[in-house]
Amino acid sequence: MFKLTELPYPHGALEPVISADTMHFHHDKHHAKYVETLNKLLADEGMHPARLEALIKETAHDAARVKLFDNAAQTWNHGFFWQAMTPEPAAPNGRLTPAIDKAFGGLDKLKDAFVKEGTGHFGSGWVWLAADGEALKVIATHDADDTLSTGGLTPLLVCDLWEHAYYLDYQNDREGFLKAWFDRLPNWAFAERQFLAGQGQGELWSYPHAD
Repeated sequence: MFKLTELPYPHGALEPVISADTMHFHHDKHHAKYVETLNKLLADEGMHPARLEALIKETAHDAARVKLFDNAAQTWNHGFFWQAMTPEPAAPNGRLTPAIDKAFGGLDKLKDAFVKEGTGHFGSGWVWLAADGEALKVIATHDADDTLSTGGLTPLLVCDLWEHAYYLDYQNDREGFLKAWFDRLPNWAFAERQFLAGQGQGELWSYPHAD
């Protein structure tokens, strides 16, 4: 069985961009429900996967196992989302900086691309900064889909585009949420570790193992 990952910071640490009320609802109730449902589905099928990543890849695009995939992927996506944010922002550095410059022409233009992709995405989903080797790109995925199910990309950062992620604080202003998020919350140290791990230097982040 999988556990609800703990937040790496207090619920109110991401204010004023994300309120403590939103974090309590989003983590303690919404993410927790995905984990609860996932564990029930696994128990019903008599499954005991050791790695959530493997389960997501196994069930992706399987029409007969959509509910299992959705809850597994949303459990993973939220766990990654918490890690991709920090209350102590710092500019990207290391090898990620020249990669950003090469792909986008600088951090400001990366912000423009990230906000545009997220704002223009129709419906629920996620907006990602991802790497294909040393090449960076911004993509959006629908609903529970992620870089594990689409394949081939290393996730560096992600922002949740589902309305529950921002509606208490921003109502229907998704663009305002994304701009504030990008300015204050990305965990660039985490993104750097992911970037290097995707090239074989270190370990990629993984959801905590099942018991």
